Amino acid sequence: MELQSRLEELRARGLGVAAISYDSREVLADFSHRKGITFPLLADDDSAVITAFGILNTVAAEAQGANADSPEMVADIAKYVSVFGSSSNIVGTPFPGTFMLDAQGRVTSRFFEEFYRERNTTANVMLKLGSGLSPIEAIEGSTEHLTLTAYPSNPNITVGTKFSVAIDIEPNANIHLYAPGADQLGYRVVGLNLAEIPHIRFEPMEFPESEIYHFKPLNERVPVYQQPFTLLQEAVVSGEPEAAEALAKIDALTLSGTLDYQACDDKICFDPVSVPLSFTLDVETLDRQRAER
Repeated sequence: MELQSRLEELRARGLGVAAISYDSREVLADFSHRKGITFPLLADDDSAVITAFGILNTVAAEAQGANADSPEMVADIAKYVSVFGSSSNIVGTPFPGTFMLDAQGRVTSRFFEEFYRERNTTANVMLKLGSGLSPIEAIEGSTEHLTLTAYPSNPNITVGTKFSVAIDIEPNANIHLYAPGADQLGYRVVGLNLAEIPHIRFEPMEFPESEIYHFKPLNERVPVYQQPFTLLQEAVVSGEPEAAEALAKIDALTLSGTLDYQACDDKICFDPVSVPLSFTLDVETLDRQRAER
């Protein structure tokens, strides 16, 4: 359980952790005991709080109705309820996600997914909020233009894991790297290009805000990065049954690719550079043991 393993680090940052479920106190007590969970697991077995927050999965109840066998309902069940079909035991379940609250209990951000089996990791949520947790494994390196630290948000993945590869980049003095938009002038925009891998999709890269630089030799104004910045490449392990079957046969998975960029100083532009990177992630199996509600 990632939340449990990160609990002390989260608390050191002033964050409290609690999870809420439509399960009974007995079910949650069983799960907590088996997994050694020490943060609160809150039972909302009538789904009153879930409903109040607007995250009640109504598809689970609709799937018990007269239209349960219609093609549209079957598709909705697979996407929002279970790829194994619906049952009355999951009526009342919420759409899974994460709320971030401030000290006054006000929601400051939320992270929810359309497909119920694809879920953000805690570390990925923190990276998106600009407060990444300590990387467990990191690659450090440098070129004549920059220094970099690259790391996955999580050292292990499973079916439906939504994680990121982060690259912290610090350009050298008087060096700038090109940001999105500079490609319209023929420059190579900095980016991480990962090789395709079965059952993993890569979301569009998240770029930080850039600045406009006046390149006097050519009288050009282009978007660049001159100060330290971080690139986030989000990846999603498929939640489909085919992915679960494939991942069950392996213990680890390697992501490989290159950090590509073009750098310039205040006088000249250098040739484009590609820095090879690779990350090996452990593959875990999901805990599907469940006590009766």
